[in-house]
Order: sequence, then structure tokens, then C-alpha cells
Amino acid sequence: MSLDVTFPLKPGAVLGMLGGGQLGRMFALAAAEMGYQVWVYDPNEVSPAGEVAYRHIQAAYDDKTALAEFGQACAVVTTEFENIPADTLRYLQSYCQVCPNPNAVHIAQNRIREKTFVNDLGIPTSAFRAINSLQDIAAATDLNFPCILKTAEFGYDGKGQAVVEDLTAASNAFTEMGEVACILEEKIQLESEISVVLGRNQQGEISFFPVARNVHKDGILHISSVPAEVSDELQTYACELAQRIAENLDYVGIMAVEYFIDQEQRLLVNEIAPRVHNSGHYSQDACSISQFEQQVRVLCGWVPADTRYHTPVAMVNILGDAWHQGELPAESLYNNVNIKVHIYGKTGAKPGRKMGHFNVLAESVADAIKLGETAYQQMMNPPA
Repeated sequence: MSLDVTFPLKPGAVLGMLGGGQLGRMFALAAAEMGYQVWVYDPNEVSPAGEVAYRHIQAAYDDKTALAEFGQACAVVTTEFENIPADTLRYLQSYCQVCPNPNAVHIAQNRIREKTFVNDLGIPTSAFRAINSLQDIAAATDLNFPCILKTAEFGYDGKGQAVVEDLTAASNAFTEMGEVACILEEKIQLESEISVVLGRNQQGEISFFPVARNVHKDGILHISSVPAEVSDELQTYACELAQRIAENLDYVGIMAVEYFIDQEQRLLVNEIAPRVHNSGHYSQDACSISQFEQQVRVLCGWVPADTRYHTPVAMVNILGDAWHQGELPAESLYNNVNIKVHIYGKTGAKPGRKMGHFNVLAESVADAIKLGETAYQQMMNPPA
């Protein structure tokens, strides 16, 4: 496939997915239903996305021979996680369209670059300092403690971070993290967390999914609910900021922006995810289109579809902690007609590992959250 491919891409075109996890799996399933082939590129021999893809290329992300084969076959390539090397994306640009562009991924995969980029747009974040040495910590006397020290790269789901009460604790944590590049940021007096998932195509047309309210446990997303139960003004503002970020990144694809809302009702950007997002999974069962179908549409150059929700919903993550003696106690989920279950096809259920999720549909978002928590507790504590 040449670089002069014409958009929109017609059914039958080959779409490439870098990464073989659950996000790639759900994309491949959506694309197949819409008539497209998906090639997955992942170093692992077996992967959730590779199981359902038209083809799985197993190779390292720096294997130029394999990347060339992949790029020549695909009309457009995207990614399911932000830690794909930016050099891999740049190399693939010689063969096909790459969305999102390598610069957008490069910014989002490093917390220092990400927050600096956001602040340069005039968008607020928590106060932070880039930490590359113990001297940088000693100089961070203007920050108000407690703070959170996070590795600049590769941290997710609460990994690679520590709450620190003072400069001494920050220095100790930095040493324990191997003195890799970090970011030290003030801990927010949190009122709630929300996220915006949007889709943007090559023509700059953009569509927003309903804002989700998020609750985390041990640094891992536990529940996302829609409607978000925060003010309409904050939801509108969150979408406006997300659009400003997407346009300044010249972004094509699905993107999520996570926000903190503090006790003073200030909206602060936490993270940008250059991909579909865990907090957007509710769209699979509660919206007129899922984030994965929308991802296919915008990558192929079609107009973003209507994203309105038709039912209040709560999405609950299923972690490896729920497995008992090698099995998932699923009775509380499958016996309820208002619960839609999505299992990712991963091998090896480990504590803290995302193995699936379920969406609870109800008359009100409060009812959806209550039913979701009840079903979750029953799953986690099955009868003997």
C-alpha cells in the first residue's frame, strides 16, 4: 500500500495495530464487523488481539524487516498503548499513514513533556517539577507537600509512583526508583476525577463521547460512570480543553484526557492517552457507537459518528484478583440481564492485571453504580 492512499478507506482495506492487548483486540473485532482487515504487530507469540486479527506479525518493535512488511501491507497504522517507541512510528511513516502521529505519541509517553506541553497551551495541571537528579529535588522548595513522585515514563495503573510527605521522603523514593527521570507534582485535594474520550479524523472533524466520572482503587480504575454527575459547565470546559489539545497535536484517532477536579472545582489535566481508553469502555453497551467503532471510522477518514448515550451506565473493571482457584466466579454477572460482560482472552490472571470489564445498564446512574458494586463484591467474595 502506497503513501498516496485515498481517504476515506473503503471496506477491505488493511488497518495495522501496534500492540496485542485488549484494546487492540476490541479494535480488531469492531473493524472486522465493519469489513476491514486488521494486522496486529506484537512481540509476543500469543496475544489477545492476535487471536482475533486477520494476521499477527510477531516481531520486536525495532525489527525493520518485519516493520517494512507490516507498513507495506497497511493503509494506516495505529497503536493501542503509548509506550510504542516513537522511532518505530517514524519508520512506519515511510510506508503508510501513522495515526496518531509520532510527535503526539512522543509527547504523551513522557509525563514531563506531556505536562509541559499542556501548560504551554495555557491549560492548568497540578504544580510540578521535572526531576533528573537529587539536586532537582532539593531545589523543589516551592512545591506544597504532600506530593507524588512519578517516573516520567512507563508508569501506569499506580505503578512507578509514590506519595511523599517532604523533600527527604522524595529523595529516598527517587533513589528507590533507580534515579530515573521523574516528575514531582503536588497532591491534589481531590473532589472527583473525570475523563473525556474524543475521536478526530484527518479532516479535523471531531466528536466527543459523554464525559465519564472515574473512581480508582489502588491506582487502578475501578468504576467509570455516565452521566458523570458533575456540572454541565465543567463537562463543557473539559471537552473544550481536550479539543485544544487534540488540535495542537494535529491528532488523528481516539484520544482520552483524564482530569482532576479539586475541592475548589478547578479542572486540572492529569494525563493524555493517545489511544482508546479504559474509561471509555462503557460506550460498548450504552452509546450509539463504541469507542472502537469510532476509532475505525476516524482512522479510515469517515465522519465521526453520533456518540450520545441511550442508557445510564457504570463500567466496572475485572482484575486478576477476582479469579479463585483458576476460575472467575461469574454467576453474579451472567445471571443479570442488565450486565454486559467483556473478557479479554488473557492468559494468567494476576493481581492488579486487567482481565475484563462489565457494563451495568440501569434507569439511573446511581442505580448502575450500586448494582455494579454489588455484583463486584459478589464476584470477589463468592459463596464457599
